[in-house]
Amino acid sequence: MQENSSLRSTISTQSSNCLALESDNRALKMKIERTEDTLIQRETTIETLERQLSESQVLVQELEQRIRYEETIRRRLHNTIQELKGNIRVFCRVRPVSDSPSASRNETTAALIKYPDPEGREIEFAQSIESATGSQTQKTYPFTFDKVFQPASTQDDVFEEISQLVQSALDGYNVCIFAYGQTGSGKTHTMEGPLNADAKSMGMIPRSVLQIYENAKALESKGWEYTMEGQYVEIYNESINDLLGNDGADAPSKKHEIRHGTNGKTTITDITTVVLTSPEKVAALLTKAAHNRSVGSTQMNERSSRSHCVFTLRLSGRNSITEESSEGVLNLIDLAGSERLSQSGATGDRLKETQAINKSLSCLGDVIYAISNKDPHIPYRNSKLTYLLQNSLGGNSKTLMFVNISPLMSNFNETLCSLRFATKVNACTIGTATNKRAVVGKP
Repeated sequence: MQENSSLRSTISTQSSNCLALESDNRALKMKIERTEDTLIQRETTIETLERQLSESQVLVQELEQRIRYEETIRRRLHNTIQELKGNIRVFCRVRPVSDSPSASRNETTAALIKYPDPEGREIEFAQSIESATGSQTQKTYPFTFDKVFQPASTQDDVFEEISQLVQSALDGYNVCIFAYGQTGSGKTHTMEGPLNADAKSMGMIPRSVLQIYENAKALESKGWEYTMEGQYVEIYNESINDLLGNDGADAPSKKHEIRHGTNGKTTITDITTVVLTSPEKVAALLTKAAHNRSVGSTQMNERSSRSHCVFTLRLSGRNSITEESSEGVLNLIDLAGSERLSQSGATGDRLKETQAINKSLSCLGDVIYAISNKDPHIPYRNSKLTYLLQNSLGGNSKTLMFVNISPLMSNFNETLCSLRFATKVNACTIGTATNKRAVVGKP
């Protein structure tokens, strides 16, 4: 009996254990089923994600191709707009009257100037004339240009109008922007601005380079990489000086020659070329050039530029995705100011400089007139200045001229001469500019 009782107890215990094992087994089966369902769901999710990733990669490729295509279209349309505006354009900028307490009457008495066009394209000078009978009449001199900047216009206002032309250089075109006008009319302020200028007062040269850097950086995502090289020279007394080299008075004399290639490319021999890797490097370049430039004092301008200065930025680009390449050139030129010998009071070296300046500007006028009249011979070789600008004025280039003028009554005659010359420039027609872009390895 005792043995039967023991067996029954063992059987009961084993039955309980068996039930517990069966329960655990069912729980494990349910867990396995849930895990299998989870794995199936995950596999489905992974397949979905892989499919979505593949579709996204295809979409990204299509968008990248579309971006590159639209960039090509943008360049083409941008160039069309610039050509419709004219390959030679003229902007007029009026210098403000001096507000210095020490300024003389001649420096503060302004001529009567009107700006009749609300779109800012017209300027009108007026002069009082006394007749033989003593009555006063007013004679007006109206002029129309592509843009007229009034004395209150800022450097920002001016650059906004030329920024699209600067972009053309990055797109592979030759671009030339130069400032013309009598001494003291604000040419150097427009082109270079003050040394160590803040962002607000920077001139067209540093602003142009800064824009090109920013746009070149933005184009990196589209496969473009650019190399930028800068040169800075002056034409002083019909000689070319390297403003970034050692062409000072104590340096060994070096003769630089202008050469025009068959491809429309203009070069100057033995000129210092600086690879520009940052806008800060450009600022240092401009500072060095300003210290080396020839300046002098005359009765018309205490610090008068005695030379024509040419800043050249060469842009070489290559697209690693499309295998395109481009070569653009941006010439930014600050011409020496024209002045009358009777008013400048120039003697000695200043006299020689003034004569050289006026002769070269006269030669520039002859070239402009010859182009306007479609003469068979254009006298580019009559001066170093016109020979250097040959491919900008009559070649494959987009050209813009600033005519800087003084609003003072004492400068009335010189101002009229500048405006009449600018009108002649505005009437010039040159060939259509083409960009230097190609596919690498293809003709």
